[in-house]
Amino acid sequence: MKHAAGRITRRAAALGMLAACTAPARAAPADACSPKLRVVATTSDLASLAAIVGAGLVQVRTLVLPPMDPESFEPGVRDLALIEDAALVLRVGLGFDFWLDKMLGSQGRSPARWRGAIVDVSSGIPLLEVQGRNPFARDAHAHGIANPHYWLDPRNAATMSGTIAAALAARCPEAGETVRANHARFLAQLDGRISAWSWRLAPWRGAAVLAFHNTWPYFARRFHLNVAGFVEPKEGVTPSAAHVASLLALGRRWNVRAILQTTDEPKKLSQSLAARLGIPLVELAAGVGSVPGTGDYLAFMDHNVNALARALAPAA
Repeated sequence: MKHAAGRITRRAAALGMLAACTAPARAAPADACSPKLRVVATTSDLASLAAIVGAGLVQVRTLVLPPMDPESFEPGVRDLALIEDAALVLRVGLGFDFWLDKMLGSQGRSPARWRGAIVDVSSGIPLLEVQGRNPFARDAHAHGIANPHYWLDPRNAATMSGTIAAALAARCPEAGETVRANHARFLAQLDGRISAWSWRLAPWRGAAVLAFHNTWPYFARRFHLNVAGFVEPKEGVTPSAAHVASLLALGRRWNVRAILQTTDEPKKLSQSLAARLGIPLVELAAGVGSVPGTGDYLAFMDHNVNALARALAPAA
């Protein structure tokens, strides 16, 4: 998943794609959080949820702009300045944005400086692939204490947004009512969309798929898909001929229906495998703003569910 080739790295383009990340501001009490709370999120997914539950109250900035990869991000002076000015810093946790810890402790800063300001949004999430080890250790798929791609299960967005809403209300108690109203409205929208997304993918419950990287277990659990194997045996390592042969055999034995990967991952080998298996290669968005039309969390999930459903439809 961490490949420089073919990626767009110009921040101007990324910023344009993220313009829709901030939800339309709802009128807030005149004395609430004035000036607006400065919130920094390590990823665009967390930034989108913060903008939704804090609409009218917060100014949200994102450290890792799409299509940059949060797991291999190298922060700079700009990023440190953003954190210094933030009232809250939202992180994915689980070793995904491990570089944040180095930033927080840089230049002799005391960890106490950030007490209460750093919010680990993985709190309360039912985790998959728990390793029970050092969160900064890296396995074959660059994950630490557990698989960190939990935002790809839309049901987890209810917990994530609740964690963010609680942190905002704690920082700005006079705006608590507005935050709770924003959150309740989002949960109602999310429930409706989850029902629609589940209905859309229901014909393929139990279907086996391959994935380029181990990104999709939470998405697969929510929509009852079976991730049978991975194109990339180790991060950044080209698969051997033996690994490719095993994937072909597995794909035929399990009647694999598609290969999933994000739009920034290399396509050549996946395309070859898909052609030899006679199945579609489905390119999905890794996060909010990573492809056009995915400017907020709900639009991002809409895109992925619809892309997968369209790709699987001819084989129904």
